[in-house]
Amino acid sequence: MIARRRQLQVVLQLVGDVLATAVAMLLAYWLRFAVEIVPVTKGVPELGPYLRLIPVTTILWPVVFYFQGLYQRRRARSRFDESVRVVVGVALATALLTAGLSFYRDFSYSRMVLGIFAVVDVILVALVRWAIAAALKRIRRSGGNLQNVLVVGAGELGRQVVERLEEHREYGFRVVGFLDDDPGKQQRELDGVPVLGTTQDLERVVRERSVDQVLLALPLSAHHKTVQLIRRAGQLLVEIKVVPDLLQYYVLRAGVEDLDGIPVINLTQIPLEGFNRLVKRAMDIAGALLGLALTAPLFPVIALLIRREDGGPVFYSQVRMGLDGRSFRMYKFRSMRVDAEPDGEAQWTRNRDPRVTRIGAFLRRTNLDELPQLFNILKGDMSLVGPRPERPEFVERFRNRYPEYMARHWVRAGLTGWAQVNGLRGDTSIRKRMAADLYYIENWSLALDLRIIWLTVASTWRRRRSPQTG
Repeated sequence: MIARRRQLQVVLQLVGDVLATAVAMLLAYWLRFAVEIVPVTKGVPELGPYLRLIPVTTILWPVVFYFQGLYQRRRARSRFDESVRVVVGVALATALLTAGLSFYRDFSYSRMVLGIFAVVDVILVALVRWAIAAALKRIRRSGGNLQNVLVVGAGELGRQVVERLEEHREYGFRVVGFLDDDPGKQQRELDGVPVLGTTQDLERVVRERSVDQVLLALPLSAHHKTVQLIRRAGQLLVEIKVVPDLLQYYVLRAGVEDLDGIPVINLTQIPLEGFNRLVKRAMDIAGALLGLALTAPLFPVIALLIRREDGGPVFYSQVRMGLDGRSFRMYKFRSMRVDAEPDGEAQWTRNRDPRVTRIGAFLRRTNLDELPQLFNILKGDMSLVGPRPERPEFVERFRNRYPEYMARHWVRAGLTGWAQVNGLRGDTSIRKRMAADLYYIENWSLALDLRIIWLTVASTWRRRRSPQTG
């Protein structure tokens, strides 16, 4: 059912993209030769040749958009992310169209028209996609075309499923309740959703609540119970979906490789490999150089303020663990007292940590204490975006508690990350931070990196007066 509802949205998006692109071509011709936003000096050509480009765009644009992932849904896809993909898709499609027209000798198309067309097309496609999403969301939020969903399992995984369904009401699902065998959860509401009984009540609840779909969100340890529930639900003529506890599997995207005819599943294949890793590294170097050029005047000012406060050293370095589990020395402007760790034992930073100096509190609140890490990025120890690096002592502690924790080190540590922009900074849940980092690794894209950088800048301006850690 999720797939069918996505198909409806994809069909509407496809039709909208094609129509928006056709209108953009007409508007580009009108703006160039009727409005004359740029004076016409060689006469006005006929409209016919430009109309003949519309069937070409009807085929070319959806193909390019498909490979840009614009007809696929990903959980963290935001308007910003989608807009970036639209810009890239239109630019690529227009470049291909222009290259093809260079071999067409019967008519000379105006490069100015094609440039205007690309700009107008980006605007129209983005607006149409926004309107389609808003219309579907409004229809389903108002109660139209909804399906009743029963979630079996009121643990962390089940509550995450409910949270995602609530975030994406445009899919048209109404969660009627949980089933769970934990006696402590009976007759309770979890996140506003009632627990309607135990797994033994499956048939009764499906019948009484007119359930259309059952989502099984049980932990890996309940495998036997999951199999039994699948058999029972299969007799109730409802859709059955199983939500695997992926965090226990190393949450990374699996890929299938071929070993002379034998399929081999690679559980550690990630998007950030090969050419993508080179692209990200190039962006890191360019971003670090730009950052240093823009912030260079701040370095002597910050150094002077730190020295004036207590006369201690300006910089502070710490051993952190990064790519492939290798240790490196990370640099920061010192924000704590010189004797913050007198016994040399690693201590977790707390909110309102008394060890933080007055100027250090300001540096942490504005993230200025992280500026020296731009040099770590140039050295290749870190990236602009990625999981925040931890001290080896903490890594050793976390890896024993969470076996999947080490998967964070498949990529370079970051100056900022998906966990940080989602409020998971400092003394917050390690499991949630780990899940956010693994999600970033699995779903990496340049658009996601740009979004995280933008959110980091925006959140820095909004940060309240409270010490933070990184």
